[in-house]
Amino acid sequence: MSAQFSTPEHLALRETVARFVDAEINPFVDAWEEAKQFPAHALFKKLGDLGLLGITKPLEYGGSGLDQTFALVFAEELGRVRCGGVPMAIGVQADMCTPALARFGSDALCREFLAPAIAGEMVGAVGVSEPGAGSDVAAIQTRARREGGDYVIDGSKMWITNGMQCDWICLLANTSDDPAHRNKSLIIVPMDTPGVVRAKKLDKLGMWSSDTAQIFFDGVRVPQRFRIGEEGRGFAMQMQQFQAERICGTAISLKAMEQSIQDTIGYARGRQVFGSSVLDNQSVHFRLAELQTEVEALRALVYRTTELYVANPDDPEVIKLASMSKLKCGRLVREVTDSCLQYWGGMGYTWDNPVARQYRDMRLTSIGAGADEVMLSIICKSMGTLPGRRG
Repeated sequence: MSAQFSTPEHLALRETVARFVDAEINPFVDAWEEAKQFPAHALFKKLGDLGLLGITKPLEYGGSGLDQTFALVFAEELGRVRCGGVPMAIGVQADMCTPALARFGSDALCREFLAPAIAGEMVGAVGVSEPGAGSDVAAIQTRARREGGDYVIDGSKMWITNGMQCDWICLLANTSDDPAHRNKSLIIVPMDTPGVVRAKKLDKLGMWSSDTAQIFFDGVRVPQRFRIGEEGRGFAMQMQQFQAERICGTAISLKAMEQSIQDTIGYARGRQVFGSSVLDNQSVHFRLAELQTEVEALRALVYRTTELYVANPDDPEVIKLASMSKLKCGRLVREVTDSCLQYWGGMGYTWDNPVARQYRDMRLTSIGAGADEVMLSIICKSMGTLPGRRG
């Protein structure tokens, strides 16, 4: 482990998160998975009381003012959770819907929405994807038009994590007729505002314990002071917010993959086939060694990305490496869970198998927060290999 991620302060944080996961999350995961939802307000309040939802956020709003290495450690330890949905929802609160607000929001806006989110008294969500615009963020259609001192918002958002329970959403909307990359703004929308409709909770392949909603906005009126930063800068802010999201998501996957490998070692050691354990086969234990090596390589990549992020979050190298991390992560989680599941035989094909749960949950990694193909495009752009460009 890199020395920068293993100071006494980092290790203390790891221990705190590990104890919390063991006491407050894992004993209830099976019930939350069955219910297709976890109690976000109750759990987030406990996290807030421990100071875990504002690790990198400013002190004046209740945060700890620490750098991204601590946020990575927090995310990595969340990978201990025995499902993907709960850590993803926590990640949305800590690293996906709040970075732009903390960095560009006015003092009044941060006191009204960021401080309660850090304390775990409000649940947040991020509203970017739409039925016709997922990875193509520039194509969103939700619009916020000025009327007096307000914005009036019409449109819809899809795949919204925490959508059924959130108190506010960090919404990306078109606020002018300027070109697509300069006509968008991030706006905080309280979910109890008239015209906000939580249409339905989506039934998903995995991430069952995380509520995911489709939300409609019909003439929703909010004051213009709820806008984060300058009008028209929302696309750029959201792209910056994505970097923290991609680092967080990759970090969460590390220990989740290691759990799948360790669970498989334990099962394969005890499973007898043709007079010896499955683990005794060289092809099996060599394969598990290969998978663990790949996990360590990914850990090194995301650690390096985080170190550069700390130095300058706007560095183009951060964008490239965060995209590489997410691309590698999305593919590796599929490889690890698929390979491990094979060694469980018929047991691996049952719903309540821990590796089968990871197999379902982790498939989202190659889709959410920018699909693999989008990551490849970003990487190609950084290399100068897109059509019409010279390397």
